[in-house]
Amino acid sequence: MTPQAPDTRAPRPLPPVSRRDPAQVMRLSRLGALHQSRLSFMRILLRRMASEQWRFEVPVFDIDASGVGHAVLCAHGPERSYSLVAFAHDLPAAQRSDRVIATAWDATFTLFDGVPTAQDIKRLSRNVPLQEAGRISQHELTLARANRSVRLWDHVVGKLASGNQPDADLIDSIGYLMRTTAVYGSGKFGAADREDIARRPECAAPFQVEMLTVYLIRDFVGRLVNHMARAKGGAGAVGLDPALRRRLGIGNSTGLGMAPFLINHPDLLNNWIMARETALARVRNLPDTAMMPRFERLLDRARRNADLWTSDHAGQQVRLTTLRADLTLFKAHLDSTNDTPRSWDGLFLWAQAHLEEDAQEQIVSLMIEPHGSLVDDLATSMASDTPPARIDGAVSAGQMRALLTRQYGWALDIDWHAAEQTARVWYVSAEKLEPRLGERALEPIAPYEQPLAPARDMAALDKCLGTWPEKALLADVLLAHPEHRHAARRAQLCDALPYGELHDNTVHAAMQPIDMLRCKLSFFGAGHFDPRSDRWVRINMFRFAPLPDELATMDPMHDDWAYPL
Repeated sequence: MTPQAPDTRAPRPLPPVSRRDPAQVMRLSRLGALHQSRLSFMRILLRRMASEQWRFEVPVFDIDASGVGHAVLCAHGPERSYSLVAFAHDLPAAQRSDRVIATAWDATFTLFDGVPTAQDIKRLSRNVPLQEAGRISQHELTLARANRSVRLWDHVVGKLASGNQPDADLIDSIGYLMRTTAVYGSGKFGAADREDIARRPECAAPFQVEMLTVYLIRDFVGRLVNHMARAKGGAGAVGLDPALRRRLGIGNSTGLGMAPFLINHPDLLNNWIMARETALARVRNLPDTAMMPRFERLLDRARRNADLWTSDHAGQQVRLTTLRADLTLFKAHLDSTNDTPRSWDGLFLWAQAHLEEDAQEQIVSLMIEPHGSLVDDLATSMASDTPPARIDGAVSAGQMRALLTRQYGWALDIDWHAAEQTARVWYVSAEKLEPRLGERALEPIAPYEQPLAPARDMAALDKCLGTWPEKALLADVLLAHPEHRHAARRAQLCDALPYGELHDNTVHAAMQPIDMLRCKLSFFGAGHFDPRSDRWVRINMFRFAPLPDELATMDPMHDDWAYPL
């Protein structure tokens, strides 16, 4: 038998790696395991300010020895300025509350469009401290408030007043001197609408004015704690060391009010996830691993970050233990393959096969991190100017059912007669106009239910369509059954948004609302998630970030400040 000649042709290139399947990515458990990345909105903001060499100044700091007064902190960009107008209050401990129903806070804020005059500040002083009970104007972009972390605040002020630096371990264990309880924008309480600023380059990415507000609040808090130490200690007081100041972010308490956002804005959710998945696919398709040494250094810093991440929540403690163990396992895998060829796709696939979701998504963020020149352009695709969706009533009932099967087959397979599948009810509190989540069997709230159960509503629409001839027009179906209009509109909109829909039942008895909170907050850039229940969470924002006077020396390609050294 004649031996076969060896095949000397070049190996056929592997097909390019595509984005992950929405059926995998859009499960609540995975969305609730996302981590910040260089596509998070805080990171986008600081890169822009660094590359454009924004200037910062404090033209007004009129606060007395008891900590009462106001200050103005200005950020000057290439074309326009923004100013945080801050009001500091001497709040009795009994009035301090993180609940949305609170009526007094340690500090209140607004982000002014430009530089305010004395008359502007006088107007704002009558309204900003009142928050919801006051009103701001189209000249203001956000409204915010914050409370002190009393234990750390008193410790830091006392130490600085005595001429000493505070305890670094205590700073690391708490991580912030103040925490915001709300940062409102986009037209709330009279503020400027999003469309008024959307065409500004610095506002092109989502939530940039909100992130700028929090960044300037962080600077204000550092200045205020130094001021209070000087007022208490006099000439013997010292300022907070910049290295310690960088280790302090701004805390935040976030509850159910944020959860429905992901359901109500499928276009935004799609764009955020699409950008992240596109960035991951680009990295996985790279033919070389030139950035591997930096990736390995970042992995060590991510492990340090996991060590600093603490929580009193029993479930979160288990997740943190698993995350730390998984990152150690991944580190061991890297070390064991040091002398063999590696690929980004190979590392990704190993992590998917051997680690839990928290660590898998941490590795995704770390893989994206060193490749700024490859992925940073995606930041401009994350906003949405999609006009309100219009229903195409000319499609047939059969075509609409085919769409539902294609996009929502997973929802149509659910047994909606089972009590646990519809155990929850989303409604709005009449007192505070905030979303709430109740138990259908225990509370008489079903008549007030909000349309925040897309999976159930798609199944109901499909069942209704099944009673009509296939060639019947959708318009005729909805004319007879207008209760399904919102589902039809959403289904047609999401047909072009592969990552726009949660692939889970949002009224299931075991649904965890904090998964929605963590998903959104990870895109903000938050870290150190600390659930206080299944319905609200504390986080940290801008922790480890450079201070305003340090941005001029920050390399936008190496803005990896979110991972502690």
